[in-house]
Amino acid sequence: MQSLEPPLLPVPLPPKTTPSLSRLYARPGFLLRRAHQISAAVFEDECREAGLTPAQFGVLTVLSAHPGLGQSSLARALGFDKVTVLRVLRGLEARGLVARAPAPDNKRNVSAALTEAGLALLGAAQKPAEKAYKRLLAPLDAAQQAQLLDLLQRLTGELEDDARAAFVPLAPR
Repeated sequence: MQSLEPPLLPVPLPPKTTPSLSRLYARPGFLLRRAHQISAAVFEDECREAGLTPAQFGVLTVLSAHPGLGQSSLARALGFDKVTVLRVLRGLEARGLVARAPAPDNKRNVSAALTEAGLALLGAAQKPAEKAYKRLLAPLDAAQQAQLLDLLQRLTGELEDDARAAFVPLAPR
């Protein structure tokens, strides 16, 4: 019978780390959270001039491909909960990058679209965002990069039903 404990990986640890801390630091959840923190920091560093977070960039990107998308659909397209997408939209709206209005087909729903300023900022953010992507994957060779992305897609795909917020990718228009 296999152990349910994760294998101890060669994680750089302080000299006096206890075995229980070694196990914590080798857990997939700990490493994924830490990788997410690093990913966000790298993105924000590269996109500092644009003043965009990864969440804001995601919202702008989805709305550029699907203008007038409803807030609930936008949340699902990014795997966000409704409160998070509302908070991001309000911030982008306050900066004049997004406009929200009642949906034409249902006045109780709110749709969102990029303004000209939002479209321009998204265009300006493409190169820094790509630089962040390359910087994040730079420690890995090309085969490892492909393997990492494949494993992350497999992990998120297989465990999608366990997510706190649904992810429903949108088809390209």
